[in-house]
Amino acid sequence: MTSQLPSPISTSQPMCPGDDLSRTFEMRFTSTPRGARLARRLAAHRLDTWGIPYGTGPHEEIVLVLGELTANAVRHGHVPRRDFHLLLRASAPARTVRIEVTDTRTERTPPEPEAVSTPGSEDDGGRGLLLVAALATRWGWHLRRGGPGKTVWAECVFATPT
Repeated sequence: MTSQLPSPISTSQPMCPGDDLSRTFEMRFTSTPRGARLARRLAAHRLDTWGIPYGTGPHEEIVLVLGELTANAVRHGHVPRRDFHLLLRASAPARTVRIEVTDTRTERTPPEPEAVSTPGSEDDGGRGLLLVAALATRWGWHLRRGGPGKTVWAECVFATPT
């Protein structure tokens, strides 16, 4: 007996009635390095199915930003037995991909975008948000609505239509 996975198109339903060219993918992942890798891999596949192909500059940049945000959720937002949530939304009319990563840890918040500083040469961390700031059109964070934690988001503009 074989089971068939749902089509990649099945979760690509329109986001809003008036925005029929938008696509959304969301899922919860374990707050572990393995969960972050899986989120990155599934999102990369989803971008490809949406028309932002593997091997293109926009695809690689979006996946890098997403990878940094999911890694930060695991490293700085980990709460035992709590998952992180990934929301990936592509809007063809605006040629924008929005990435939102929500964790359940409130007390460890990132700096505001204008306050990100370059770490010293001896520091072993602190470069992820610099990459996000360099590659994303804009990014930020807010406290999680309806519960403890925070959402860190980034928007990337792409040149290839979905």
